Amino acid sequence: MRKSSPAIDSCFPLLRKFLTRTAVAAAGLAVGVSAQASSLVVNGNFQQLLKPGVASEFGSRYSSQQVTGWTTTGYNFVFTPGSADTTYALGQWGKVGLWGPGNGSNNGLPKASPAGGNFIAMDGGSGQGALLQTISGLTPGKATDVSFWWAGAQQFGYTGGTTEQFRVSLGSVSQLTPVLHNSSHGFTGWKHDVMTFIPTSSTEVLSFFAIGTPAGVPPFSLLDGVTVNGSAPEPATWTLGLTCLLGLTVLGWRRKRALQTARISKT
Repeated sequence: MRKSSPAIDSCFPLLRKFLTRTAVAAAGLAVGVSAQASSLVVNGNFQQLLKPGVASEFGSRYSSQQVTGWTTTGYNFVFTPGSADTTYALGQWGKVGLWGPGNGSNNGLPKASPAGGNFIAMDGGSGQGALLQTISGLTPGKATDVSFWWAGAQQFGYTGGTTEQFRVSLGSVSQLTPVLHNSSHGFTGWKHDVMTFIPTSSTEVLSFFAIGTPAGVPPFSLLDGVTVNGSAPEPATWTLGLTCLLGLTVLGWRRKRALQTARISKT
């Protein structure tokens, strides 16, 4: 019986790890609902409120409403389905709403977010403050995906084009979303983004900070469906796993050719 080489033998554990993690990642993409359930984030769809069903400002500036699991010092709001362009949200300086079909702008703002309900709206031009949550259960050095839905909108009652963007941080590392260019009284539509981070600790602070222009025509960045999952294979695992897979494929092809040649020579 022909023996395999040590190099080939060493490929099997790595290949098994590669295929297992690839399958896990694929399953996570295929089942979005279960991904939310298995996420390390608490209340990533913002459904759990101190006052359920009440659209309002929240955080340290407006303590009568809180979003479970999250803290903020910014001028940030939680909107319930359909409230953004109709009944609006309570705030320290009165009600705040967003332009939408319910108040005269046919910009496509839907009643509910893609995650199915409440969403956060963060002023990116003034009174800025990050939305924060401490994430536990991370594996230091392991690729970790932060995924979320986001969009750009404008505060009702104001006119002029705006831009919206998020700075997303996990621990000391930050990444920026693209800049959205929003028309006057506009809504950009919901976008989905996935950012990969490499945590250095098992516990890191997740942060979303809204950046918008100009301050005088309030640009709002919207957020929902936040998940944190460590299912992505490390780059080294991808590279070595693919190398092993290719090597085993070539080896199988060569053995097949050798068997065919042997049969021909015997006839």
